[in-house]
Amino acid sequence: QVRLVESGGGLVQAGGSLKLSCAASGLAFSDWGMGWFRQAPGRERELVAHITWGGFSTYYTDSVKGRFTISRDNAKNMVYLQMDSLKPEDTAVYFCAAPRVPHIMAMGAASDYWGQGTQVTVSS
Repeated sequence: QVRLVESGGGLVQAGGSLKLSCAASGLAFSDWGMGWFRQAPGRERELVAHITWGGFSTYYTDSVKGRFTISRDNAKNMVYLQMDSLKPEDTAVYFCAAPRVPHIMAMGAASDYWGQGTQVTVSS
């Protein structure tokens, strides 16, 4: 059974930093691309960043480029999202996600693997 558990959310002032962590179990982690999504109230869930299974390639949505960094530790089955220079518009529930099958990067479907989410609130 695949399980993704996020941690590290919280309340921070604009300009501050947070580091989100996602612990994965039940899958051959080093074979899986991983992603971070977020969903703000009244808005659709959006892909924030993803990283390939070997960690050699990353993607960021335009609004977070230069501020967020995705990384992974395959020895620990962990994926991280370092968020710097946070803005109020970054406020959302952040979700860790993995595709249903290994060695692909397409993710975001309801049938993929999802964590329960962690709230990030950035005050102005």
